[in-house]
Amino acid sequence: MASEQNDRRLDTAEGLTALEGASLSALSGLAIPVKVKIGSASITVGELLSIGAGAVIALDRRVDEPVEVVIGDRVVARGELVSIDDEMGVRITEIAGSVESDR
Repeated sequence: MASEQNDRRLDTAEGLTALEGASLSALSGLAIPVKVKIGSASITVGELLSIGAGAVIALDRRVDEPVEVVIGDRVVARGELVSIDDEMGVRITEIAGSVESDR
């Protein structure tokens, strides 16, 4: 029993060492969901029920404020919204290290 637990610990340690030593290029094809948070709002249920096409919900940010680029629940960057033909994009202006220190 103890030997089996030690074997499991060794396998885990070896796996972590292999992962740490692996090149990031091995992960370069991994797709991860990225979200862009442009703002938030609090509205009543009554307001929510009355929303229809053409309604405008005021957010807690100004148009010229940076948007947040989020992976999981962590802000990894900030940027500004840009228009690319008929689509929207984000121009990154600030990376995680300085973003997290603001909080």
